[in-house]
Amino acid sequence: MALSFRISSSSPLICRATLSNGDNSRNYHTTDAAFIRRAADLSEMSAGLTSPHPNFGCVIATSSGKVAGEGYLYAQGTKPAEALAVEAAGEFSRGATAYLNMEPGDCHGDHTAVSALVQAGIERVVVGIRHPLQHLRGSAIRELRSHGIEVNVLGEDFESKVLEDARKSCLLVNAPLIHRACSRVPFSVLKYAMTLDGKIAASSGHAAWISSKLSRTRVFELRGGSDAVIVGGNTVRQDDPRLTARHGQGHTPTRIVMTQSLDLPEKANLWDVSEVSTIVVTQRGARKSFQKLLASKGVEVVEFDMLNPREVMEYFHLRGYLSILWECGGTLAASAISSSVIHKVVAFVAPKIIGGSKAPSPVGDLGMVEMTQALNLIDVCYEQVGPDMLVSGFLQPIPDLLPVIPSEDATVEIDPSVDPFEPSIIFFYKTWDLYGMWNITIRYHTTVHVKWYLALSKKHNLLILHPKTLKANKFVGVENPKAYDCVEKIRTARSPEEAALIGRSTLRQKPELVRNDWEDVKIEVMYKALKCKFSTYPHLKSMLLSTIGTVLVEASPHDLFWGGGREGEGLNYLGRLLMQLRSEYLGESSVSAEKTSSA
Repeated sequence: MALSFRISSSSPLICRATLSNGDNSRNYHTTDAAFIRRAADLSEMSAGLTSPHPNFGCVIATSSGKVAGEGYLYAQGTKPAEALAVEAAGEFSRGATAYLNMEPGDCHGDHTAVSALVQAGIERVVVGIRHPLQHLRGSAIRELRSHGIEVNVLGEDFESKVLEDARKSCLLVNAPLIHRACSRVPFSVLKYAMTLDGKIAASSGHAAWISSKLSRTRVFELRGGSDAVIVGGNTVRQDDPRLTARHGQGHTPTRIVMTQSLDLPEKANLWDVSEVSTIVVTQRGARKSFQKLLASKGVEVVEFDMLNPREVMEYFHLRGYLSILWECGGTLAASAISSSVIHKVVAFVAPKIIGGSKAPSPVGDLGMVEMTQALNLIDVCYEQVGPDMLVSGFLQPIPDLLPVIPSEDATVEIDPSVDPFEPSIIFFYKTWDLYGMWNITIRYHTTVHVKWYLALSKKHNLLILHPKTLKANKFVGVENPKAYDCVEKIRTARSPEEAALIGRSTLRQKPELVRNDWEDVKIEVMYKALKCKFSTYPHLKSMLLSTIGTVLVEASPHDLFWGGGREGEGLNYLGRLLMQLRSEYLGESSVSAEKTSSA
């Protein structure tokens, strides 16, 4: 984001103000605003790693106005920002003020963030914005106040110009979540690089390189902060891009190709899914033989009856995507803008002129014939990046949080009896979320489709036993220093996603390190991991038992062992194990009920 604030460790901000007069009040507000903006800056450091959750940052300041500790949510499944800040502050937390860019997202029986502040003896909490999701909004604030902690929310408890600017920085850093919650589509950013005369390529189609190396580095950062990158078929044919973040670690976005005809080359960099997955969205029935070829390479293909940006984005909203970076050509960009799915534009303007009446421009025909119809950007920022000028702004304003945002949660009544001829089916997806959650519910005729997000706890060998990193356990027990090193790297990884990358990379580069008995033990290992997870958290056990009478199917289209496959051809072992665990719990409940009855 363009907004930035840094606090010097050698010269910390000092707050000597009270609210006794106007000048002191302004100083007081200035100090609060500074610390809130620092919390927002900290939270942005995790962009791309926390999705689909918000970016959280926390700064703890003493009564004298000195920073005692700070932290941010590094990634899903890691310690909350509030807990990290309290640990850093130590004994200086008592009587201090905690500054949060967003209200804590404590939910599903987990109150780690709030408990950390309460137990540390925090006296006051200043919150930039309330949580955007209705089912979480206000709950942490009420909990903090119930413990006697003073809680102030910017824009509610006090107002001023400086505080409004600080609140705006909190809105910007979590704009993807706020937009997604309101519009029901992922937050989408259109990025392009163009010459001074508005061309994104020469008349021949050659486009490397319009912008400078510094600008391209910024693009890698934009990708690293996004859940996915989307391009059109023409970009694949002409540029053969990789669409990686190229920073060597952390988050790598999913690649999405949107093509109506599926007229794509058989060999392309995007078909290499060893490091990151690729999804191709196309018109139903397009080139079935080519679809099978892509599937054989591990590329997921999703068909739409009518292929348009709005339906595609609604689909990826249901898949849990929070933010998407569009790096497409002018035709697809115009279609996306016309469909109102683009929220922000980021343009790198290079001081070059190439000319050409047939040279492509970044946005195709929008049907506008008068300048009065032109779309105006909001909150425009200008920044020089090397020789280039970076211009960015919003096509749609960030929604105000004062209106109630519809809840993400949905419920469904499930028939407890399974119809063998037309069974109720729950399709679920895995995620890095620490506790798991119900998400979107869709009903098609009499078959129930529910997205169920499942995760294992990092505290209980997540890095070894999570389905995404299960391949890491392939190296356990192998008498080889490299195998030991791999397991240790996985164990100490800062997030589950990074652990998965380590496991996949090792498997690809050193397949000889795989333990000989892996095929015989992997199902048992997975079952133990699931049982540990569901036994540890009662609400997850209750969630599993609420699915009685349904068939559970892991909805990965390309994992034919743990998942159900694209058309049900997968073995669905993860779904089978969950149903086995459900039966085990039901058996235990029956035995317990019999003992109670006998007594």
